[in-house]
Amino acid sequence: MPSCRKSGRENETDLRPITATGTTLRQNMKTFRVLALGLLVITLAFAAITLVALEASEVVVLHTALDTNPPRETRVWVVDFGGAAWIESASPERDFYRDILANPEIELSRNGRRFAYRAVPFTGPTGHELIRSLLAEKYGWADRWIGMIADTSNSIAIRLEPR
Repeated sequence: MPSCRKSGRENETDLRPITATGTTLRQNMKTFRVLALGLLVITLAFAAITLVALEASEVVVLHTALDTNPPRETRVWVVDFGGAAWIESASPERDFYRDILANPEIELSRNGRRFAYRAVPFTGPTGHELIRSLLAEKYGWADRWIGMIADTSNSIAIRLEPR
């Protein structure tokens, strides 16, 4: 059992237990609460910055697996280049990318309108470098922020051709 502090007055003992470092449990709990609150504030700030990074610039809704009920809807960034819209799959494991491989006929909701496209993946380093540079140019700091969170080293460029 931990020892107790002497109060300084004769025959009086402070019954608060002393921990191994010489602090009271009450002091330790206060430190814990301050640290927990600080961690909560940092976590909420990180989440808020991430939400702003993801949603502050143009975000479109990609509709894949159109033959299922309901079709899959995925929010993605989009860039216009060379007369076409381009999107990125951060990795080949993304569900919407697998949908595109199974059926490249997709739809895209953009600016309040829905458009039909044929999705054409550009795999390999050339496609990856192209989409990374286009997204970095359009989305700036947001692209850099998300790049710290999501691994896009195997990302795939997808050209959307109107149908």
